[in-house]
Amino acid sequence: MVRYCTSYNTKAMETGLTTTIHEHLGPSSTSSSQTATTMKSLLTILILLRTSSMLISADAFSFPSPSYTDTYSPPDLTNRVAIVTGASRGIGKGIALELGAAGMTVYVASRSSRESGFLSSERDLGPENRDCTVERTADEINAMTGKGMGIPIAIDVSNDEDVAALVDRVKNECGRLDALVCSAFTTPPNLNDASFRDDFWKQGASMWDACHGVGLRGTYMTCCESVPLLIDTAKKTNTRPLICIISSFGGKSYTFNVAYGVGKAGVDRLASDMSLQLAKHNVDTLSLYPGVVRTEGNVAMDTRGEWKAASGGLDLTMGESPRLTGRAVAKLLANESLTKDRSGGVVVVAELAKELGFTDIDGRTPPSIRSLKFILPSFVFPQMEKKNRGALPSWISDNVPDYLLPWSVFSSGPPPTLDS
Repeated sequence: MVRYCTSYNTKAMETGLTTTIHEHLGPSSTSSSQTATTMKSLLTILILLRTSSMLISADAFSFPSPSYTDTYSPPDLTNRVAIVTGASRGIGKGIALELGAAGMTVYVASRSSRESGFLSSERDLGPENRDCTVERTADEINAMTGKGMGIPIAIDVSNDEDVAALVDRVKNECGRLDALVCSAFTTPPNLNDASFRDDFWKQGASMWDACHGVGLRGTYMTCCESVPLLIDTAKKTNTRPLICIISSFGGKSYTFNVAYGVGKAGVDRLASDMSLQLAKHNVDTLSLYPGVVRTEGNVAMDTRGEWKAASGGLDLTMGESPRLTGRAVAKLLANESLTKDRSGGVVVVAELAKELGFTDIDGRTPPSIRSLKFILPSFVFPQMEKKNRGALPSWISDNVPDYLLPWSVFSSGPPPTLDS
């Protein structure tokens, strides 16, 4: 699934910047010097937006290119057990690999399996990804150094009996369940076609069922079957098991189409409402928002030249690897006070990485989709360069502050395009 923000426009961003300035001027500011620094940076961006036609097109200054090193060290989650659905590829696979690297026993659950002979054909993943199966993910975990173990499970999350059988197997084999990660999602029809963004009354039931069948109903039923074992684990081990639901920024801002956004808002609400009933049992729930992710399907689209049209022109090289979300889940499992405090809420993967200080596999900490560091290069700078018929100076494009737009601003306005 293409995962990115589509609810942004320049006017809304200027309003958001102004709002953020006012927030920093309020009594909550920690110091006058911090306020002054923030003011200066934000006002600079406002000036750039309003005077783009006056910008020079040649580099006025030069800065050395940054070098990155992956400094991530997985937490020790040995002897803990996880179920990860949708784990044969994409974000689900990235999560399974990172939990395995942290020493967990991971039940790798998905439809695509060598044993069953079923391979998902909803997306063309390219010739190098013909074996995106639960067995391959499990093999990669088992080939790692450490105590992690991958157990492949061929399962259709839309089949309630399959889900129940999986949880029963985990209970019989391990006697505990510390993490449930719901990442299974059916690729909607016409993903690479303009009709994917068509009016909802033209899409009908097929789009609704694709977005809600596995992604929402399947997630709900997986939680229903797993919660008794999660509660039992909390009682026996004096720990706080965690349910993570992989959602997207579409839960808060218009993305793709009506059915997609309703489905993502639905899983966000599921995490929120479950937390109210699970708090007394010491089980936490979170909805996770990855950013633009370099999944096998997205990279294949980029190779075929389809990514630009599908994503609205976003630079996939700015994106996250699937394993960044896995690192976020591992870090959350190692920080029970954090999951308890934020249970029922939304956690943005890139924002958590910055907060806790962990990197992606390439050593970078990608910006959040609602950060100016992502928004300006993705939406604003291309318009400015088109208008001025030349590239922006590197001292502008390489030094955008990492400030977050308030959710109220981020989710306002119509979807942007690079031409609007």
